[in-house]
Amino acid sequence: MQLLQRAYERFAAIIHELLKFGTIGAIAFVIDFGGAYLLAFGVGVGPLVSKVLSTVVAATFAYMGNRFWTYRHRQQSGLAREYILFFLLNGIGLIPPLITIGFTHYTLGLQDGLSYTIAQGVGVAIGTVFRLWSYKKWVFLAAPELAEDVEGAGARPHPDVKAQADPLTTP
Repeated sequence: MQLLQRAYERFAAIIHELLKFGTIGAIAFVIDFGGAYLLAFGVGVGPLVSKVLSTVVAATFAYMGNRFWTYRHRQQSGLAREYILFFLLNGIGLIPPLITIGFTHYTLGLQDGLSYTIAQGVGVAIGTVFRLWSYKKWVFLAAPELAEDVEGAGARPHPDVKAQADPLTTP
């Protein structure tokens, strides 16, 4: 039991951050998938344009949610800088879904809703791994004052953990 408690204390911040990131991501996923499907099969917009438009809306939601909830404790390097960088990285993260949708739709000739959804899913899974890593690396930077706050509150960090190290981006 003590082992579990120590493990929780050591990874509590990252667990909470991942849960928040996942919640925002799940909502953005619904906006993105639902929006793309609605635009492509309800409105008749092309499959790639549908994906781009839905991704812009979902990314705007994801930025706001992650900046003001998931990573609110992290250093802000300027909203304009973060927003531009966030959308640049989302543009890169949009490449895998566009490739999988384009390949499925135009190369394989599978133009039904199920094929579109599967292609989106595969592409989004690949893009999400890139986005999680890149947001923490370049957009939502680690807060340098976090270590001082922990020590100033009387709590002592685990001796094996560097106070300012980010376990997802520190080698």
